[in-house]
Formats: sequence, structure tokens, C-alpha cells
Amino acid sequence: MIESGRNKLDWVRPHMPILQEIENRFIRQQPFAGKTIAVCIHLEAKTGRLCEVLKSGGAEVFLAGSNPLSTQDDVAEALKERGIHVYARYNCSDEEYDAYIRSLITASPDIILDDGGDVVEMVHASYPHLADSIVGGCEETTTGVLRLRSRAARGELLLPMISVNDALCKCLFDNRYGTGQSVWTGIMQTTNLTVAGKTAVVAGYGWCGKGVAMRAKGLGAQVIVTEVDPVKALEAYMDGFQVMPMKQALPLGDIFITVTGCNEIITAEDAHLLKDGAILCNAGHFDVEVDVKGFKAQCDSVREVRKNIAEYRFGGKKVYLLAEGRLVNLASGDGHPAEIMDMSFALQALSAVYILNNRLAPEVYDVPDEINAEVAELKLSSLGASIDVLTDAQKDYLTQ
Repeated sequence: MIESGRNKLDWVRPHMPILQEIENRFIRQQPFAGKTIAVCIHLEAKTGRLCEVLKSGGAEVFLAGSNPLSTQDDVAEALKERGIHVYARYNCSDEEYDAYIRSLITASPDIILDDGGDVVEMVHASYPHLADSIVGGCEETTTGVLRLRSRAARGELLLPMISVNDALCKCLFDNRYGTGQSVWTGIMQTTNLTVAGKTAVVAGYGWCGKGVAMRAKGLGAQVIVTEVDPVKALEAYMDGFQVMPMKQALPLGDIFITVTGCNEIITAEDAHLLKDGAILCNAGHFDVEVDVKGFKAQCDSVREVRKNIAEYRFGGKKVYLLAEGRLVNLASGDGHPAEIMDMSFALQALSAVYILNNRLAPEVYDVPDEINAEVAELKLSSLGASIDVLTDAQKDYLTQ
């Protein structure tokens, strides 16, 4: 198993050239010498590569997976071999998952790199006395940022946190192109069914929803978008998609993808409105967008008909749920492409250095513009592309 993990780590390395450039810099500068970094992100090869880069900068790295079904055990074993402290296993219990998160916190990290907010939430709930020793952290995903902003609005946030999720080099590429591709890769390899000719219902038209809808259209699906935000709904309409409430879309859809960050988007009470054979999956962070508990409580029977596909029977109707309602692109696939995560994890690594060098008050911060621009420039360089540079005369003109 460990050889498989080594191979995965070696495969992503040349496909993540920005991290390679940052690693070369970190080896020289040692920005994290004597520091401990706790990482709670989906544990697969690309995250492993980020941890290797952090370690190259002098950090002691403690790693847990942010979703039990996205952890790849072979990668976890290979990372242990390379000096990363790993607390995770595939399909762990809720109790084990909590214990793994606690292991990160009790390692007394200086910096937290979170995905979904579970580490930061546990710090606040169970270890507030440790907050003063934590310099700060970064949050990778929309759900985690929502939790942080909610806590900050209540005046309860104890740590300075950088919203990597909202950086342009993250939301424009990771959320749109990464999610758009990886969600459909997960669906297709799990179901082994065609997309062309089917009706796909995408719940939520944020950056992730835009990517999912765009790729569905490219695969030949008819696309319906459901939204609660009138501006986003109008944008979806102008992009060429049908827009309607979920209750109207339920009888029409063949494949449903929830990408909202909210809960109870499709409930057990909705099952009678679905087509026989409808496929449901989630691309939001937590397994609450499809009401899995309600489905289990109200269905006549449930069985696994194929790996990561549960068949729920409601009377004579069958409804299929992928990956237990967890992130379909990671629980049923390998997640975003390496080239996409190269950008997102570069933002994480450089933002971690920024947090260490700038003692910030407890608040949610944007990624500094200079980091965003640097990542974009490194990406362009890796692609062999270049851009124009303003002359002094042009700069003067623009500032008059």
C-alpha cells in the first residue's frame, strides 16, 4: 500500500510547479523553522504535496483529513514515512474523526490550515485557552469561511484567519474549474452512466455551482439551476440555463448536484416528487444538503447497489444517493486536478508565511493582493505565458 502512496505523491509533484518554486524558496529561507502547523484538508496526494512543502520550510506538520471518505490510506502511510504526523483513516467513525482533530490541536500548533472549519470550531468549543498561543490560520472552503464570518459577526472569533477561499486565484479557478471538472469525474466514474441527454439540476450558482453547470452543459446535459439569490439566479438565466425553485425541478431532474453550503436542500419529503431512478449527490462541504438522516428514517429500504451508490426505496420508487451525501468529487474521486490545487495550496503556503510575519487581530482577512498576484504570475510562468507591464507614463496616466 505504501508504494501506491509514494507513486501518487510523485505523480502530482511535476504537475504542481508553483509549489515546487515555493518549496525551493522555503528550503533557502526556512520561514517556519521551529513552528508547528496543523493541516486539516482532504487527505490525498495534492494535500500531501502541500505538507511536504511546509515541512521543507522548517515546519513540524500535523495532518488530519477533513472528510472521512476522502482520506486515501496509501497516501497517509507514505506521508508518515516522509516525516508528516498523520491522524486519519478512510471511513473512520465520527468518534475517531473528532479524536484526530483533537490530536492536531493538542500538538499546540502555531498555524492552522483548515478546510471546512472543524479545527477552528473545536478550538473555540473545547480549547479556547489555547487560542492565545495560535498565531492564526487559513480557511480553504466556502463553508468554513461562512462559519468564521458568523463567529466574527458575533464577536466570538479568537483567531485571525485568512479566507483563502475568497482569493481570486482560488474562487475563479479552484471553485469553478476544479469543482466543475472533479464533480462530474466523480459522478461518471461512480455511476458509469452517460451525462449527455440527461437533465442535471444544480442547486446553487456560486462559483462552484457555475463550474458544475458549465461542465454539465459541455457534457451534453440540459441544465436547471435553483437559487435563493435573485442576482445569481439572473446570472444563471443569462448564462443560458433554466432557473426555477427546487420543488419545480424535482420531477424534471435525472441528476441532482447540491452546491449551496446550506442544509436540507433535498429532503426525504421531496422523494415522492423525484423521478424513479433519480441520482442525488452533494458537492457542498458537509453531508447535510441532501437530508441523509431523513432518507434513512423514511425510506422503505436502503442497500448499496454499487460502490458509493446507495439505493433508497420509497414505495415502488428508487432514488440513488452517491457517496453518502458527502463531497462527491472527493468521496467518489480524487478531487480537483493537480494543476488547480497547485494554485490553491500556493495561496495557503504563502498566506501562512504572511500570518507568521504579521501579527493580526482576531478577524477574517482577505488574501493580500500581492500574494494573489504572485500566484497568478507563477502560474502564467509555468504555462509559458507572459503579460504586458505598464510604463511609467501609463502609471501616471491612470493615477491622474
